[in-house]
Amino acid sequence: MQIANFGRELEGQEDALPGYTIQILPVSNYANAVPSSNPQDSVAGTVFEVTDDDLTAADKYEEDADYQRILVTLRSGKQAWIYLLS
Repeated sequence: MQIANFGRELEGQEDALPGYTIQILPVSNYANAVPSSNPQDSVAGTVFEVTDDDLTAADKYEEDADYQRILVTLRSGKQAWIYLLS
């Protein structure tokens, strides 16, 4: 997917998204991060370094889905863009 969408494999580091959990939502049948009422919850994953052009390509990839891109703060303190179902 990375090569098809960005033309290269992205560099990434493990991190986590606090205050979220994973749910399979009926509308998508995919695992989705959703806000949690439990502050101890978190979603582990990989944060990738991307360019503005990469974000444009990611937005294009997600444009047919009902996702919105939001800025979040990860456990490491880094800020990252994530896509959530609207």
